[in-house]
Amino acid sequence: MESLLSLAFDNLSSFEAPRIKKGLKQVEGLLAQICLSGPSSPRKQSAAEAARDKEQHKGLADLAGDPAFREFFKLQEGFEWNIAQRLLTTLDWLLARGGNGAYDLLIVHCLDLIQGVLLLHPPSKALFSRSANMNLLLDLLEPLNCPAIQSASVITLVVALLDMPQNMRVFEQLDGLLTVTSAFKSRETGRDVKFRITEFLYFYLTPETPSIPRADAHVNAAAGPGLLQRSPSKLAKIFGGGGAAPSSPGKGQRGDGDVTRSVEAKKELLDRYLPGVVDELLKDLHTYKPFGGILS
Repeated sequence: MESLLSLAFDNLSSFEAPRIKKGLKQVEGLLAQICLSGPSSPRKQSAAEAARDKEQHKGLADLAGDPAFREFFKLQEGFEWNIAQRLLTTLDWLLARGGNGAYDLLIVHCLDLIQGVLLLHPPSKALFSRSANMNLLLDLLEPLNCPAIQSASVITLVVALLDMPQNMRVFEQLDGLLTVTSAFKSRETGRDVKFRITEFLYFYLTPETPSIPRADAHVNAAAGPGLLQRSPSKLAKIFGGGGAAPSSPGKGQRGDGDVTRSVEAKKELLDRYLPGVVDELLKDLHTYKPFGGILS
């Protein structure tokens, strides 16, 4: 797997669009292979069984017995092989050369892959606790970008904030609400993008779940702070549940009790930018329960 990642990273580091496209395809192929690989079993499957397994959707827990996934997850724990970090570097380079249709397609592809990596390896979401990475997503929401990029950016933002209150606070501190609501109110913003932003606003107003404290493990210092931050997920089941000892917050950090913000507090923040609209959004959340009724 290291050799495959090495080839992909070499292409992603290139200054040539065709090579970057090839690198993105290589990463996509690797992720697809992990997600679509069947459960390890010594017996041979019939054609009907194989077809049935192929149709079934997999969750993280379903990958627990897959050696490829376990190897992938371990590699993502360090800076050298972390795919999300490499994709963010590539995304930054592509954004600086935006305005070109070919580059726009690469940006959308890159954002789609970042979403997939964050879902397969939730600890990588901690990369968005850094202002530079969060600002990158907010820059992609600007009207000068095409609607496809804006929509993909909103979805990536949701994935990066999901079950990560510390990322949500960074988003707020960087005037992320102003960026999102400005795009929502702009006449230049397309209907599809406004629909995605509406979904984001519903998501923003849902209760926050504290993150599971960072695992006490040896990490390459270059990986940066918090790369092993666990978000609530099925990862504990996948890797046996033990061994992840909570670490006490250090200087300059806050515990989850300080990081999370109530729905009422977030409503007050959002009211500054969308007065009179937030009450209707909350009413919809209570009435239609789009996220499984977690507000009930």
